[in-house]
Amino acid sequence: MKSMKNTSGTTKMKKLKNKTVEMLQFSGLSGECNISHFITTRHGGVSTGNYATMNPGAYSGDDLASVRMNRQLLSDVIGISPERIFAPFQIHEAEIGCIDAGFLSLTETLQKEAMNGKDALVTDMPGVCVAVSTADCVPVLVYAPDKKVVAAIHAGWRGTVKQIVAKTIACMADRYSCDPSRMMAGIAPSIGQAAFEVGEEVADAFRTTGVDMDRIMKRHPQTGKAHIDLWEANRIQLLQAGLQADRIEVSGICTYQHDKDFFSARRLGIKSGRILSGILIKE
Repeated sequence: MKSMKNTSGTTKMKKLKNKTVEMLQFSGLSGECNISHFITTRHGGVSTGNYATMNPGAYSGDDLASVRMNRQLLSDVIGISPERIFAPFQIHEAEIGCIDAGFLSLTETLQKEAMNGKDALVTDMPGVCVAVSTADCVPVLVYAPDKKVVAAIHAGWRGTVKQIVAKTIACMADRYSCDPSRMMAGIAPSIGQAAFEVGEEVADAFRTTGVDMDRIMKRHPQTGKAHIDLWEANRIQLLQAGLQADRIEVSGICTYQHDKDFFSARRLGIKSGRILSGILIKE
């Protein structure tokens, strides 16, 4: 993988590479001995075409046998079975699923049904990886060390407007009694502000949330088009939910600009691969 240049104020990502898979980790989260986490790249795997080559995303039209092989390669690296990696069918809403003992007792079919339509997953079960798939949308990984709870969040612009990150932090606090001030979070590679040109209806949707638009929106000097900073919009939600600024890592890596290393739906279309961002509590 080429060296990744991060924007000012963002964290330096760690690279994990073996013969079959290349992944990234956040520096801060990787220092926590009770958890493991990853962000996949396009490198490794067996998929072809717009899914080449490491596509672990099951819901974008890739050959399912290839996806299963990619999941197995990923599982071999992180040390758990593919059946213990849970990634929902996401619909850009703000529903949160909790992976608990009851969920794990269900059949695979019922588990998929239970996760359908969830855009965030939370668990306190050791050896269970919660993950989200993205191709420009923002993946956010969260760890609550006081209660050993983890979350994976899919925050596209619609989910960001619907406050899915803030709602997930509230879920962790309410359901598991986690202290937000002790939580750690990582905002993984996703589309950056320079590439995320939006229509006025999208800008208006953000205005309705009451966010400081000067912090998240700029207009292109030539086109006058609005550009939204999804990284900052979600970082603001984390801060307002009670996380400390120095416990929030932002990769600063734009998937659109680095499309040779990460899948970008704006580059390749919807029928293309996905990166998987996951986190688990070690057994």
